[in-house]
Amino acid sequence: MRTRLQDPVFARRVRGVISAFENYMSQKDTWAGHHAQQLISRPVAYFTAEYGFHETLPISAGGLGILSGDHARSASDLGLGLVGISLFYREGYFQQMISRENWQTEYYTPLRPASLPLDPVLDESGERLVCQVEVNLSEIYFQAWRVNVGRCPVYLLDANRPENEQFHRDLTLHVYGGDTSTRIMQEMLLGVGGVRLLRVLKVEPSLYHMNEGHVAFLALELIREKLAAGLSFQEALARTKRQCVFTTHTPVEAGHDRFSPDLVKYALQRFQPQVTPSFEDLMALGRVDPSNDQEPFCMTVLALKTSRAANAVSELHGQVSRNMWHVLYPDRPVDEVPIGHITNGIHLMGWMKGPVRSFWRNKLGPHWDRDIHSPSFWERMLDPEFVTDEEIWALRYRLRRALIEFTRRRFWIRNMTFGDITSMDRLLNPDALTIGFARRFATYKRAPLVFEDYDTIVRLATDPVRPVQFIFSGKAHPADSEGKRGIQKILHLSKYSELRGRLVFIENYDVHIARQMVSGCDVWLNNPRRPLEASGTSGQKVICNGGLNLSILDGWWREAYDGTNGFAIGDDSRPSSVAEQDRIDNINLMKVLSERVIPCFYDRDERGIPHNWISMIRRSMATMLPKFTTWRMVQEYVLKYYLPGTHQVSSIEKDK
Repeated sequence: MRTRLQDPVFARRVRGVISAFENYMSQKDTWAGHHAQQLISRPVAYFTAEYGFHETLPISAGGLGILSGDHARSASDLGLGLVGISLFYREGYFQQMISRENWQTEYYTPLRPASLPLDPVLDESGERLVCQVEVNLSEIYFQAWRVNVGRCPVYLLDANRPENEQFHRDLTLHVYGGDTSTRIMQEMLLGVGGVRLLRVLKVEPSLYHMNEGHVAFLALELIREKLAAGLSFQEALARTKRQCVFTTHTPVEAGHDRFSPDLVKYALQRFQPQVTPSFEDLMALGRVDPSNDQEPFCMTVLALKTSRAANAVSELHGQVSRNMWHVLYPDRPVDEVPIGHITNGIHLMGWMKGPVRSFWRNKLGPHWDRDIHSPSFWERMLDPEFVTDEEIWALRYRLRRALIEFTRRRFWIRNMTFGDITSMDRLLNPDALTIGFARRFATYKRAPLVFEDYDTIVRLATDPVRPVQFIFSGKAHPADSEGKRGIQKILHLSKYSELRGRLVFIENYDVHIARQMVSGCDVWLNNPRRPLEASGTSGQKVICNGGLNLSILDGWWREAYDGTNGFAIGDDSRPSSVAEQDRIDNINLMKVLSERVIPCFYDRDERGIPHNWISMIRRSMATMLPKFTTWRMVQEYVLKYYLPGTHQVSSIEKDK
C-alpha cells in the first residue's frame, strides 16, 4: 500500500475518499437534525439476530441480516442516533460446498477479528469489557466487538470467554446454530446481554426496536430493571411497553421461535424469579392462551405483548400478520389488530454497482448523488434527452458482460480443470437474455419452479435467435432437505441436460455474489408461494442497476408493479390448494416469459437497441427507486413509531 501511495493519481484518489468520509461524518445538517433531534442524543437501540454488511463479515444468514445492515447504513445517512446490538458468530454462517452427487454440504471457517473491521470494546482501564447473563444455573460471561457503520455503532456480543465452559463459549459460534436449547440461550444472551452492555456503556436509548422475535428477551431485562427499582410487575410491564417497538418479518409459522415450557423453565430458572412472581406469569407473556399450560412459549407473542407498536414489512404481510395474530386480540375486528406495516427497502448507494456510479458521475459531476433519493431525480429517466437509449443499453451490456465473466471465473476455479479452460467461452452468452435467481433455498421460494415445464424451458433457452439463460445461487438451511433437493435438481440440469452452458449455479452465495448478480442480470426472477414472501428486497437491488423484475405479486412487488415497470406472474390472487397454486403459477410464468419478456427483450431496431425494453427500465427506475429504499423506510419508522406519541396511531392509520 505504501508503494501504491507513491503513485500521485492513486494518492489523490485516496485523499479524496478520506476527505469525503470526514465531511460525511462531520455533517450537521441532516434529516434527523431537522425532524428527530431527540433521537440524536438518545439513540434507538436496534436489536437483531444478524447483520449483513459485507462478505468479509459473514454473520448473516439471509434477508433479515441484509435488511438490518441497510437499516443501520441509512440511519447513519439520515443522521439518526442508532446503536445496533447483535451477536459475533466467530465461525459465521456456513460455507457451502457441492458434493459429487450435487448435494449441498456445509463447513465453517473461523473468523479472525484482527483482520476484520472490528474493534474490541474496552473498559476505562483499557481492558476488555466483560459482562454476564444468568442462563440456567450458570453465569455466562461475554465480551463485545464494535463495528462502525458510519455514524452508528453496532455492538456484537461474543461468549467466547475463558470463564465459560465450552458449551457456553459456543453459543456465539454459528448463526442460528445448534438445537432449541442452544437457540434459547443465544436469544437470552442477545436480548438480556445487549441491554446490560448498553447500561455499562452508559448508553440511554430512547426506545428499543426489536427486529424479529429472536431478540424479545430484552423486554424481560427491561422489566427486571424496573422491578429492581421498586415498581410493581404491572407498572414495569406498562413502562417497558412504552419503550419498545417490534417488527415481524415472517408469515411462515415455522419462522416464529417457540420453546417448550420445560426448556424455558430450564433456561430461565435463575433469571425468571427476578422478573415474574411465578413461572406461569412468565409463560403467560409468551402464550396466546395463558391458561393453556401445554402451549409453548412464543418469542413473537412475547414481543407483541411487550411493545407499544408492531409492524409487518409490506402491505400484504400486514394483512397476513393481522390474521395470524388475531387470536391475541379476539375482541377486535381483524382489520383493527394493532399491527401496521412499513415496506422494506434497500440502501440505494450500497447496492449500486461501481460502473453505474461512474456512469452518473461522468454525466452529472462529482456531487451527482445529492438528490438521489428524491422522486425528481429519477423522473428524469423518463426523458430520452437526459439519458439516451443507447447509453442505457451500453451500460446494461457492460454489466451483463461483467457478470458472465465473473461467473466463468468462479465456475473455472471451482469446477474445471486446466484442460477444460477452452470451454469457458461456451459457458453463457453475453448477448443472451440473462435471468437471475439468488436467495435462501427455502421450499416456499420454489427455486426450481421455472424448470417444471422442462420442454418449454429448453425450447426457450436453446432458441438460436432469442436465447435465454439462467444464473442461480443460494444456500439451503443445513437442516432443510427439501431446499437441498432444489439445489441438487438445478445443479443436475446445469450439468447433464440440454440446458448445459445456459444454466449455471454459483456455489457459496454471499454478499459479493449478490452484488454481481443484482447488477448483471437483465431479469430478476421471484416466484414464492404467495403470501409467504413477507417483503423481499433482492428484486429492489436490481432496479438501480437497470434490471427488471419478473415476480409473483407478493411482498413489496405487489405494491410496486403498475403494468409498465416490470413483469408480473399471474394476478393479485392465489388458489387455496398448494398443488393448484404451483400448477397455475408455472403456467403463468411460462406464459409471461414466452409472450412478454423474451419478445420485449429481443424487439430491436436496426442498430440492435430494444427501445420498448429500455422504456420499461426507465419506468422501473422512475416509479420505484425513490420508494423502495431504507432512506424512506427509516424515515417512516421515525415518524410512525420512534418519536414519542406516535405509538398511539392506530394500525389502520399507520397503513395509509
